[in-house]
Amino acid sequence: QVQLVESGGGLVQAGGSLRLSCVASGRIFSSYAMGWFRQAPGKEREFVAAISRSGGITYYADSVKGRLTISRDNAKNTVYLQMNSLKPEDTAVYYCAARTDYSGSYYSGGSFGYWGQGTQVTVSS
Repeated sequence: QVQLVESGGGLVQAGGSLRLSCVASGRIFSSYAMGWFRQAPGKEREFVAAISRSGGITYYADSVKGRLTISRDNAKNTVYLQMNSLKPEDTAVYYCAARTDYSGSYYSGGSFGYWGQGTQVTVSS
C-alpha cells in the first residue's frame, strides 16, 4: 500500500510558475515509477508526465513538453512537477500516481494503482 499526498497547487497568472510536490509513504518509493495526471472541469483525466523508478527516463504529453518537468528524489520519497510558462488551459486538478501495472503504458491511468487526492492549479489569463 502506498499513500500519496500532493501539495503546491494554487492560483497563478499566465506565464507564471508553480512546483507541485507529491510525498509518498508506505512501501518503498523507489520501487515505483511515478506519474502526474490532470483533470479539467468537464473533461476526462489526461496524462501529463511520468518518470521511471530511478528517475533516468521521463515521458511527457505533447501539450506540456518544454514547459513542465517531472523529477524525483528517492531519498525524500517525493516526486515533483515543475510547471513553467503556465497557460490557462493548464487549469485542472493535478494528481500524482504510482505505477503498479508494468505491462501497460506509462500514458494510461490504468497502469497506475495508487493515487493522491489531487491539488488544484488555476491559471488566470
